[in-house]
Amino acid sequence: MTSTTPSRGRRRAPTKMERAAGKAAALQKPRVILALLLLLGLTSVMLLDGYLRSEIGNDARVRDGAAYDKVPQKILDGGPLLTFTGGTAKTQSVPKKTIVLTFDDGPTPTWTPQILKVLEDNGVEATFFMVGSMVSRYPSVVKDLVDQGNEVGIHTFTHVDLSYQGTGRLQRELKQTQLALAGAAGITTTLFRAPYSSEINAVDNYSWPVYKEIGNLGYTSVFVDTDSDDWKKPGVSKIVQWATPKNNKGAVVLMHDAGGDRSETVKALDTYIKKMKAKGYSFTTVSGAMAKLNRAANGAGRTGTAGSGQAVEAGIGQTGTGAGAGAGAGTDTGALGEQPGGTQSAPGSSSTTNSTDKVNVEQSGQQKATGSTLYEGKALVYAVAVAEWVLPLLSWLLLVVGISVMGRFGMMLILARRHYRQRNRKRGKGGKFSWGPTVTGPVTVIVPAYNEKECIANTLHSLAQSTHPIEIIVVDDGSTDGTKEIAESLGLPNVRVIRQENAGKPAALNNGVRNASYDIVVMMDGDTVFEPDAVHQLVQPFADPGIGAVAGNAKVGNRNTVIGAWQHIEYVMGFNLDRRMYDLLRCMPTIPGAIGAFRRDAVLEVGGMSEDTLAEDTDITIAMHRAGWRVVYQEHAKAWTEAPSSLKQLWSQRYRWSYGTMQALWKHRKSLTDKGPSGRFGRIGMPLVVIFQIITPVLAPLIDVFTIYSMIFVDFWASLLAWLAVLVVQLVCAAYAFRLDREKYRYLAMLPLQQLAYRQMMYLVLIHSSVTALTGGRLRWQKLKRTGEVGTPAGVS
Repeated sequence: MTSTTPSRGRRRAPTKMERAAGKAAALQKPRVILALLLLLGLTSVMLLDGYLRSEIGNDARVRDGAAYDKVPQKILDGGPLLTFTGGTAKTQSVPKKTIVLTFDDGPTPTWTPQILKVLEDNGVEATFFMVGSMVSRYPSVVKDLVDQGNEVGIHTFTHVDLSYQGTGRLQRELKQTQLALAGAAGITTTLFRAPYSSEINAVDNYSWPVYKEIGNLGYTSVFVDTDSDDWKKPGVSKIVQWATPKNNKGAVVLMHDAGGDRSETVKALDTYIKKMKAKGYSFTTVSGAMAKLNRAANGAGRTGTAGSGQAVEAGIGQTGTGAGAGAGAGTDTGALGEQPGGTQSAPGSSSTTNSTDKVNVEQSGQQKATGSTLYEGKALVYAVAVAEWVLPLLSWLLLVVGISVMGRFGMMLILARRHYRQRNRKRGKGGKFSWGPTVTGPVTVIVPAYNEKECIANTLHSLAQSTHPIEIIVVDDGSTDGTKEIAESLGLPNVRVIRQENAGKPAALNNGVRNASYDIVVMMDGDTVFEPDAVHQLVQPFADPGIGAVAGNAKVGNRNTVIGAWQHIEYVMGFNLDRRMYDLLRCMPTIPGAIGAFRRDAVLEVGGMSEDTLAEDTDITIAMHRAGWRVVYQEHAKAWTEAPSSLKQLWSQRYRWSYGTMQALWKHRKSLTDKGPSGRFGRIGMPLVVIFQIITPVLAPLIDVFTIYSMIFVDFWASLLAWLAVLVVQLVCAAYAFRLDREKYRYLAMLPLQQLAYRQMMYLVLIHSSVTALTGGRLRWQKLKRTGEVGTPAGVS
């Protein structure tokens, strides 16, 4: 006996299927990554939006009534402008008959532009202390404000009481707001006002260290002399009265351009400006007022100027550390520590950040943003713009998904009940349900098999017990594991084994159809086990000459594992309830590959099983509709199939199913405009499949993502109850489906876990398939590993 031995070092050339599998694996990995990136992007957008709206990291604590014995008395008795130089605090007051209008909490697209219009009409500039999250959401408002000649200051990013926060949070609040200003208007600022602050005499032992830290970073803290209390909505006259300083004093006046309805503020502002101008008052910004003080100080030497306010000598060791430092001109690019931006200069000095720019004293607390600060700021603004556009869209899509999910449940319950009562009618109007004369003629059963050595014996033994006369054709699709030899060795009657080169499942089925001896062919998978009366029940609808194909009732045999139980719930609840609904609507989209029957002539008429898609069963079902044949569901024809036993195999199978379904729908898209039965499917069946099996599942993760987001950042118990309510609805539908199929309810105990884990995987698979379809990928049919654990139906519990 001789044998040939391959040359050492030479490898066997890969087969056609191995090459296809390699291409499939190469295609899958980047698309999985892209699908995960899409989910990561969605999560990031939601987190960003939640942070902007203070739903994430929100600290609503506000300190009140704390001691102030550690605050220097000179500070408590000082003016509203607080700076630090060399660690020494200095306060200043606004000059007499000078008003510094300040607006807090903005910007808003509703009230800020109206306030700007009033200011422009009256030739007045003001200082706006802005919340960084609002700046990033409404950058165009900020740019218009700055271009008009107004000044901006920081009011933190999330409007949080900084006395409760650590150094890290404080610096983040400042830096993020600076970035927002840089992205919105191309500037940074040295002005700061703390949320919930008022007059300087309200500084306490907790806030004082915060102001010292902020001052040492180069910021000027701006307090209030006169509070209009416009947020109380007391009426125009009260706002004007409360904003008016006494005894011709200068004042920093507080109003708001956000936080609710500011129509009274807008009306009062025009009246107030005209009234104060009539009294001889002038209006300026914080920087403008500090520039006046600096000029007066430089002119009067060390004696001060009337109305300049109390000051404690300052000196940080460097000059020009921030707006209003009062130390003369000069720049220092590093004095602001964590503050990003360009160079700083004292108000009224001749130094500018750009030698070609004309100095605007009223805006000298601002600097032109440059370098990484500018680009990071623009990136922040763009990211927020995406979030502002995406989140409302997602909210609407969430509503659509919710309506679709509930609508689908409602349709399934109503139509499935009607279908069950119609097909199981034993008396009443019309008498017992019947398809027509009993079909008793022999039929051909086609079993495509590729490396099915674990299952083929169980499959053929189950067919041998059939109560209906059958011819069995096993089409061995180039198996390399002895499948053909096992089938032949069983010695079962009426079994023919046809051997072909490996060409795929559609080719194997077509080969079987060509060699079939009878007019009705039953198609099944090589791992499926039929109940004895399955074939007889499956072919009875062919008593109606208008019926061209019949879908059977596929059941999960290996359901005693966690993955198997999840799929069992899915098969009973989703597939079978869906098929009842589609059957009544006469638009059945898929005959399962595990158990289906066709008129042989009808199959040949539509061109046989096509290799154009990965879902050849969906493809031919739609083709049958378009050819004018009716496709029905026969619930009593039961077959047991082996579901994937690992998550990897499950992913592979469902990826092929969902992607193949998309291919089939695209292939038959012209049915949307067809007439007759084809048009019926196109205008009823296809939209239902697209909505319920593609769009809704793709978007359904929104429900889970929003639920998790709400549970963590909004209201845990309310969100949990809402999720449980949806779960109860699903449980009711599943229980009804189990009742119709006479299944045991104990598997429904796995439903909550299925919703938490299994369903998320199915979403990822569908998103993966959608990405593949959109990017034009093409995959070949893939073989799943079988264990042969599904035996006779009687052994299934």
